[in-house]
Amino acid sequence: MSLVERLGYGPGQRLLIVNCDDVGSSHAANLACLEAMTGGLATSGTLMVPCAWAREAVDMFAGLDLGVHLTLTAEYPGYRWRSLTGAASLHDADGFLPAAAAEVFARASVSDVRAECRAQIEQALAWGVDVTHLDSHMGANQIDPRFFEVYVELAAEFALPLRMVGPAADARLGFSGRAQAAAAGIVFNDEFVSRWGHPTAELMRSVLPKLGPGVAEVNLHPVHDGPELRGYDKREPQIRIDDHAVAMDRAMADFILGQGFAPISFRPLRDLQRAGG
Repeated sequence: MSLVERLGYGPGQRLLIVNCDDVGSSHAANLACLEAMTGGLATSGTLMVPCAWAREAVDMFAGLDLGVHLTLTAEYPGYRWRSLTGAASLHDADGFLPAAAAEVFARASVSDVRAECRAQIEQALAWGVDVTHLDSHMGANQIDPRFFEVYVELAAEFALPLRMVGPAADARLGFSGRAQAAAAGIVFNDEFVSRWGHPTAELMRSVLPKLGPGVAEVNLHPVHDGPELRGYDKREPQIRIDDHAVAMDRAMADFILGQGFAPISFRPLRDLQRAGG
């Protein structure tokens, strides 16, 4: 059976998760993501546990569907964060998580990555978050096969579904990530619509009509414009501002419904996985 059938839908149904990444990264991100999930088209969010505004987000997003955005990088030059575990292999010369995933691959030990990601999940649970799924900040858990194994291992350990790249991207990675996850009993989205730097509205309007039946995910990075955003993201703030506008755009919501997509979050996928379905 297909995933949509296992979820109780007809075989031709198209379902769409719209996830707000980077919850907890800033107060402006928290405000914009909350607005997107309560008054916009977003159905889900993911929390960056090591960030300074993560604890605020826990209270703000109480009762909403929130996963853990496993975080091994800190990409902004003037706004940095550290790991929860303090492992030396996870940090750069300045003592922070590195700016790029490539640096994680070059220096981080698998055991330290495993311990850190587990600590982030456990911290979210200790804060009272009813974690719905796992995904990966800047793809750090998904690109290198060593850390992808940790990704799948923790999803099985905590009985949580995963964000997965689509079949085409999976093939380009050079290892069968989707097959590994399926073999471990992990539930994951069928398609993933994301292209950093490409306007999200254009991407959704061009890609969504071409998708077949299944569960697709689109990820957004909504942040309110203002001094806070402009202070830490000096290179690409407009991407985040525009993503907030997309999340609140009634015309985009109507377009999604007009394409026959039904909104869904990761919670039904988690419930399916935990039921052994």
